Amino acid sequence: MNFFIRILLSALAVVIASYLLPGVGVDGFFAAIIIALVIALLNFVVKPILVVLTIPLTVFTLGLFLLVINALIILMADAIVPGFYVDGFWWALIFSLVMSLVNSLLIDLSGGEDRKRGK
Repeated sequence: MNFFIRILLSALAVVIASYLLPGVGVDGFFAAIIIALVIALLNFVVKPILVVLTIPLTVFTLGLFLLVINALIILMADAIVPGFYVDGFWWALIFSLVMSLVNSLLIDLSGGEDRKRGK
């Protein structure tokens, strides 16, 4: 059940971030749910592979290359999901930052971390 709530909160974060950024578009909330699922799947499968392959570059840039990996995940989701578009790498980078911030705020407002700790 917690997974579905997180997907819905991520979908809401996708919609909010797409309204804030002119270089990103989503056709509707159902498309946002699909985007949240695809991004979760890509973060689970592809991101660990990319992180391991780029360890030297990530260490050299003091972890900033992880932002590039996040932008690449967003661009992969753009290529997979119809109804979702990103105008380029920089919009994908900004979108990943805004979506992470909004998602963190939504989880905090919903009390998601308190439920995990048993409070």
